[in-house]
Amino acid sequence: MNEALTRGLRTIGRMMLRGVGGVVVVALGYLVLTQTGCYFIRAGWEEGKILKHRRSISDMVNDSATAPAVRQKLRLVLEARAFGADSIHLNAGRSFTKFTALESDTLVLVLSGAYRDQLKPKTWWFPIVGRVPYKGFFDVESAKRAAATLDADGFDVYLRPASAFSTLGWFNDPLLSTTLRSDSLELANTIIHEITHNTFYAGGHADFNESFANFVGARGAAWFFRSHGYTAAAEEVEARWNDEKVMAGFWAGLYASIDSAFKAHPNERDARLAARDTIYRAGRVTLVNELGPNMRTIRPRTLERMRLDNGALLAHRIYLTDVAVFDELWEKQGRNLPATVSRIIELAKSDPKHPFDAVRNAIAKPSAPKPTP
Repeated sequence: MNEALTRGLRTIGRMMLRGVGGVVVVALGYLVLTQTGCYFIRAGWEEGKILKHRRSISDMVNDSATAPAVRQKLRLVLEARAFGADSIHLNAGRSFTKFTALESDTLVLVLSGAYRDQLKPKTWWFPIVGRVPYKGFFDVESAKRAAATLDADGFDVYLRPASAFSTLGWFNDPLLSTTLRSDSLELANTIIHEITHNTFYAGGHADFNESFANFVGARGAAWFFRSHGYTAAAEEVEARWNDEKVMAGFWAGLYASIDSAFKAHPNERDARLAARDTIYRAGRVTLVNELGPNMRTIRPRTLERMRLDNGALLAHRIYLTDVAVFDELWEKQGRNLPATVSRIIELAKSDPKHPFDAVRNAIAKPSAPKPTP
């Protein structure tokens, strides 16, 4: 779930638990009378429905009425969250011990946008969290209307579904039916990814949080399957992660090229637009003809259809920014994932405003020499 929605739900929860006279009256008035307030009310309502219809996963696993294929996946969820807690030392809390079947095939739609002649995201302001570069919608029609408005206002628009979310441990996040549709490899990855958010979340740094969680989810899932003797599954998870890193490099290169082109024409909007279109056309050729043949887990047709504009670029960068630096630190830590996770969190806390820089600087420093026996 995006940061604004998560913080909003947490704020509503605190108000309910700590309600004090006039403060609550003012807060409720804000919620009812403003667009942002109505947004949080809808989010709170949807979260309430999800929590209300939870069922114990353990009970479902032990229930003979549960379909065998579903029981197998649910058992995997419990094993993956236990592995994340016990082996990677993540804060699983009570997340993913319950299951909720949704009425819809889509949990939430995430909307983001970018200026067409600038590498600058459209942002939304919310109380507590401030400005964020995306907004989640539980209602499909509302999301489509918001996307159409952004497009009419001249933004590159990127609207995508999300099948899972984390409330950062504030609620007992259940496994959702949308997530359960994933294959077993992606399911284990998702569980570990989401409880990574429970463990650490750098406020105001969505790109760091999502990229860090992607790293932990991928490396954690590979370790999980390998430790259970499923070597082929572990290798497939690693292949998917390697392709993701290739895509991260592609987005980074595209970002650098567009940025340079825009800076070369600071006062000429038409020139910036022409340059960006040229770069995106060339990027498509690179993606399909050069990178595509070397991908093991991303189909060529997917690359051919992949959207290339500023909105898509900035959206993908949130989830795939500098993911290679986490792998570099992992290598430096002797491929010890718990130690790597702990070190990354320590570094991010040491420089809250620039968590990526803290990790990069740690990689640049030479390792301490081993003591001579």
